[in-house]
Amino acid sequence: MKSALLLLAALAAAPLLAREHQVRMLNQGKEGAMVFEPAFILASPGDTVKFLATNPGHNAQTIAGMLPDGEAEQKGAMGKEFVLSVKAPGVYGIKCLPHYSMGMVALVQVGKGPSANLATAKGVKLPPLAKKRMDAYLAEAK
Repeated sequence: MKSALLLLAALAAAPLLAREHQVRMLNQGKEGAMVFEPAFILASPGDTVKFLATNPGHNAQTIAGMLPDGEAEQKGAMGKEFVLSVKAPGVYGIKCLPHYSMGMVALVQVGKGPSANLATAKGVKLPPLAKKRMDAYLAEAK
């Protein structure tokens, strides 16, 4: 009985342990023009990643082929906040659709690794500037 109560208490507290990560969508940032800041996010299963609209010309959406197995693609509206709920461990590639070719990408690593989809994510074809930035983020991931 005592074990069951402890388990129930732990499960009830799990949502309280979830963290919200905030990412700004910027015209200009530390890495140059058209960036997410921060562009590499370490998260835990159950966390949310909130992409903040700082300009009406940006959106955030997942990149096909850069999601853990079983995770559906998600797309935020232009100029609106987008909340990505991350459940499965692995890497989640993110892009701003209008500025994708200008390198506006981000990477969310969920869990401490190893990420089961890391090799697959590294093989996804990206525009040259997006690839350059994403390669740096993928190098940080496990």
